[in-house]
Amino acid sequence: MIARRVLIVDGYNVIHAGEPYVSLAAEDLDAARARLVSDVAAYAHGERTALVVFDGAKNPNSDGIRHAVAGIEVLFSPYRTDADSVIEQAASVHRAAGREVMVITSDAQTQWAVMGSGVTRMSSAEFIAEIAGERAEHREHTPSGSRKSTISERVDRRVSEVLARWARGQS
Repeated sequence: MIARRVLIVDGYNVIHAGEPYVSLAAEDLDAARARLVSDVAAYAHGERTALVVFDGAKNPNSDGIRHAVAGIEVLFSPYRTDADSVIEQAASVHRAAGREVMVITSDAQTQWAVMGSGVTRMSSAEFIAEIAGERAEHREHTPSGSRKSTISERVDRRVSEVLARWARGQS
């Protein structure tokens, strides 16, 4: 079932927009992608359908298939199709179906393309700040001594490995 509210995230745009993703990506891009996916899942937390789009345009093995991970959808754009095009198309389809759509990106061209169709947007930096605020609030309300309290801490290592394989166009 698709929720009335939809969140579409420009994956690499967010990863390259700020901490903690930038540092993590410099060490391990697979881990940065997994962290972002888990953060988006926590942010959407059942109130929104979420889609994270990573750019696979230069990867001849990228097939553009959507995969379910942590309760959200993740896809690498198909070979020769950039993530921005996939994001714009997804936003258009959801708006035409009468859903509220929010796109997370700092790409100006994508922002203008989606905003013209009634889609709201949040910059990547704003999204990172909101995630950080939610994480801090969660820590404040988590009993001391508890383990693995955030989704990113609970995401199985295998999820990260699956994302890495998809990025390479492997099943």
